[in-house]
Amino acid sequence: MKRQFPLQSLLDLSQVRLDEATRLLGELISGQQEAAQRLELLQQYRDEYQTRFLAAAQTGIGRDAWHNYRAFLERLDAAVAQAKDMVAASERRTAAGQLEWLNKRGRVKAFDTLAQRHQSRVVHAESKQEQKAFDEHAARRHHEKDLAGK
Repeated sequence: MKRQFPLQSLLDLSQVRLDEATRLLGELISGQQEAAQRLELLQQYRDEYQTRFLAAAQTGIGRDAWHNYRAFLERLDAAVAQAKDMVAASERRTAAGQLEWLNKRGRVKAFDTLAQRHQSRVVHAESKQEQKAFDEHAARRHHEKDLAGK
């Protein structure tokens, strides 16, 4: 009869929390990648628009077109700055999520180590008990043989 690990419920709970932290970390990493991709696309679009503006300026454009290009470039610059802030915030959240995941994983490993030690002690105790029962049985049979032989 195997004895239940006394901290099994804590091991199970810590495993559930690790699974949740793993899921959350995956979402954070995905969000960080998406934010970085948005930033890259915005920067590419801003660079392309800058190139179009310079090309138009070389061929000559009116004051209103010049103003429109400049105003739109300023809006793109603001969007790029905001996207950079979002990437930085996402990176901070991901780093915090990684620390949380590492803490949860460490807790699961600690409980798992305790569970393995408990299981080893149970197996050792059972083995010892079986050996004792076998020895007692052998001693009885030997004693019965001695009695029958006399």
